[in-house]
Amino acid sequence: MAHVLVVGSLHPSAIAMLDAAEGITYELTDGTTEDCYAHRIGDADVLLIRTQPFTADTIAKAAKLRFVSRHGVGYDSVDLPALTSRGIPLSIVGDINSGGVAEHAVMLMLASVKLALRADAAVRKGPWEWRNTLEAGEITGKNLLILGYGRIGQRLARLTVGFDMTIRAYDPYLSAKGWPAGDVAPVASLEDGLAWADIVSIHAPKPEKPLIGARELAAMKSTAVIVNTSRGGIVDEHALADALRTGQIRAAGMDVFEPEPPLSDNPLFGLDNVLLSPHIAGLTHEGSERLGIHSVQNVLDFLAGKLDPALVVNGVSLDG
Repeated sequence: MAHVLVVGSLHPSAIAMLDAAEGITYELTDGTTEDCYAHRIGDADVLLIRTQPFTADTIAKAAKLRFVSRHGVGYDSVDLPALTSRGIPLSIVGDINSGGVAEHAVMLMLASVKLALRADAAVRKGPWEWRNTLEAGEITGKNLLILGYGRIGQRLARLTVGFDMTIRAYDPYLSAKGWPAGDVAPVASLEDGLAWADIVSIHAPKPEKPLIGARELAAMKSTAVIVNTSRGGIVDEHALADALRTGQIRAAGMDVFEPEPPLSDNPLFGLDNVLLSPHIAGLTHEGSERLGIHSVQNVLDFLAGKLDPALVVNGVSLDG
């Protein structure tokens, strides 16, 4: 009888799958920190986890652990080397939520270009005459640079074709591995792409240091917009705030921050040309159900010996 520890809330459809499964027991624990579940990890054969940290110290306490299922596609909160050294596979849900994230990126692009916060304030507080400044813009026909051209970046490209945008992408990994087929061409360099773009949308993994800092922002057009639905820390928030405040770039949309939640003195908070959302690009009602169902299915498939190896991100064999 395998015992499954579920950390974080699950959609009712996913809980129903656990209720119906034979040969397992499970327990639910909620919270956003490692402390909310670390004292229970020793009894778990399987861990199903959302975005909570899973560090080497807690992994060391997981004496019975055989498998970890991530409720999502990112795993930067997991100490992957520590997990791999124990021979414990970590699975993700695959490409089931890229559409929701790409939609959110489009929303941030539109709201930023059209300065939606200023428009809203003009109605609620005035002046109504703000409309005559003609600050609101359009994305139709503009140049879109996608930083990170994986599943979400490619979905965004398909969504924005309807706006007649010229789309290019920057992805060193794909440039070396083999560029995907289609009309979206790679830029020669990040600097070239930033100087060319009217809108920049980020869908890249988190680097060791910010990919977009003061130097990169200075290379962009003063009319440019940047949005980030990927990971906090990719954009230097202090440099971004300075660029927005001085008019070095036009506007921004940020769904992710470093740290999260952002501190109360975050320099972006006082600006009306940046739209902020609480890391919800992938957190839709529909997406939550898909994530829950697939993350539970990965657990059940692992225990049944039929999990797709392509969903295991740390290269651990499922045969052992």
